[in-house]
Amino acid sequence: MENRTLRVFKTMSYREKPNSEELAFGRTFTDHMFVMDYSDAEGWHDAKIVPYEPLKIDPAAMVFHYGQSVFEGLKAYLNPQGEPLLFRPRKNIARLNRSNERLCIPTLDEDFLLHALKQLIYIEKEWIPKADGTSLYIRPMIISTEPFLGVAPSKEYKLVIILSPVGAYYKEGINPIKSRWKMTLFVLYVGVLVKRKRAETMHLV
Repeated sequence: MENRTLRVFKTMSYREKPNSEELAFGRTFTDHMFVMDYSDAEGWHDAKIVPYEPLKIDPAAMVFHYGQSVFEGLKAYLNPQGEPLLFRPRKNIARLNRSNERLCIPTLDEDFLLHALKQLIYIEKEWIPKADGTSLYIRPMIISTEPFLGVAPSKEYKLVIILSPVGAYYKEGINPIKSRWKMTLFVLYVGVLVKRKRAETMHLV
């Protein structure tokens, strides 16, 4: 039976917030994170917002040996009134669940996860940067934590959501490609998008 209770534990030591004009991508993290565990016996349970800290994981955890894990990425912004806004969070959570199904990871209650995410963003709203081109990056991830070296889907998992105030992914803006290697990757990426678009068009017809 899954537990839908969300507990909150505030930090006693707050971090210094970075200058919004000098943000790199993914180098700075907020004061709190969301965590929730899964076991076959309890389902998804023990949902809580806690101070940001390293995870304690058994070295035999299956994620280290077979890579059974998924992640997502979305962003929060401030509107002109200073209120936090999420960009299409339901679609990201639904995509996370599709990834779970493909990786044999138990799916999540999407409404509860969105509720927990909103609570986390509300607590950390002062971390949302205000400069143009910046945002609060949200990284949900699930890792398999059962200590087992056998080849099978894990029976235990941990969901973590961490937050990071970010600037542009490329410092150069939309013109980051300067080498032949990067140009090759870009061409390959465009080719994949074109093929995918053609496939979608054919499917619709």
